[in-house]
Amino acid sequence: MSKVRITVSVDQVLAEAGAAAVAAGIADSVSAWVNGAIAERVDKEQRLVALADAIDAHEAEHGVITDDELAEQSRADRDAAAAVRARPKRSRGAA
Repeated sequence: MSKVRITVSVDQVLAEAGAAAVAAGIADSVSAWVNGAIAERVDKEQRLVALADAIDAHEAEHGVITDDELAEQSRADRDAAAAVRARPKRSRGAA
């Protein structure tokens, strides 16, 4: 993909974090580190738009999601998470 040079201002702590990532070998350059951060942000925003579209489509078909439905789903999610945490660990030799 072709690159475009831009000039941006960032908080000092972020510039230092980028330089530290390069020094640690985590990124090839500060530009590459910033490019990765921007790519992650674009991906996140695209997922949020897709989620909003999915919710809109669901509500168009089934009606607006109510506070009671959200609370019920939250409880179900907590219960499912608790069940996963409560499972005993298997030994490495178990199949």
